[in-house]
Order: sequence, then structure tokens, then C-alpha cells
Amino acid sequence: MNKVEPIRDKDKIEEIKNILRQQSYRNYILFVLGINTGLRISDMLKLKVEDVRNKSHIVIREQKTSKNKRFLINSNLRRELEDYCQNMRGEEHLFQSRIGTNKPLTRFQAYRIFSETGRKAGLDNIGCHSTRKTFGYHHYQKNKDVALLQKLFNHSSPSITLDYIGITQDIMDSSIEDFTL
Repeated sequence: MNKVEPIRDKDKIEEIKNILRQQSYRNYILFVLGINTGLRISDMLKLKVEDVRNKSHIVIREQKTSKNKRFLINSNLRRELEDYCQNMRGEEHLFQSRIGTNKPLTRFQAYRIFSETGRKAGLDNIGCHSTRKTFGYHHYQKNKDVALLQKLFNHSSPSITLDYIGITQDIMDSSIEDFTL
């Protein structure tokens, strides 16, 4: 399996948002939640409406690490979520499958949605982790604080975090671009 990448270009992020918005409001919100929180897809798919409605933070127990996590819902994301949840009941899954009653979207289906949308936008190597990596990449570009990002991601070292968000590859590529003998 290929390693998925963050979406580095903000114009491409907007293009993907537009494609998803036209395709499905649910898919659009899933993407927007991912790029604004950095939550893992497995944790996002478990969310219910009551976990985000009228809340300032998303509070979860991470599936992968079993650690508790409390994450701020920024004001723009809060408005998007309120609009999305407007006609939903609290006990409903936030991202429902079209198959069954109140069943969450599967990780496989989320992967298909993101990878197909990435291809439509001219990007390869886009998958479920791309939203988390995109969040990390742009958070790092804005704040230049790898220690904070490492804590947000629950990574064990800064080098893991930088590699995860593609910064290490960017630095290596840049060093080779300007190197000639």
C-alpha cells in the first residue's frame, strides 16, 4: 500500500471541499472535521451527534491509544457542525452509512470517498490519514511548534511527527533541489 500524503496546497484543499460539498454534505463534513481536528478516521467515524452538538470540545477515548483526548472545535467548524446536525437526533452517528439504520460509515468507504476525490482533484496518495496529516502539516507551517503537534498527535518523538506530516521529505527534497555538482 502506498503511503498517503498531507494535502500541502490550500487551493487543492478548497477544490476537494468543493467536490465533496457537491457530492455529499456528509462527506464534506467528514473531510472538514478531519482537517480541522487531526482526529483519526476511526475516532471520527464513532462520533455521534451528541458528541459535537452545542459543544466547545470533542472529548473521546482514542481507539488506537486508549488515551483520553479533548480537542477544541474552532468557531468555523462549530458552525459547520451545527448546520450539518440541525435535523439529526443526538444518538445518531454523525457519519451514517446509507446501509442499515444508524450504522456508521465504514473506514473502507471513507477511504474510497477520499481517494476518489483526491484523484478528481489531481492528487495521488490521498486516503483516510490524509486529513490528519493535512491538519498536522498546516498546523506545523503556521505555528512551527513540533512539540505541541507531537502532543496533539500523541507521538513519542518529534522526528516521528515531522516524518508523519511529510516535513522530513520536504526538507530532503529541498536540500537536493538546490544541490548540484
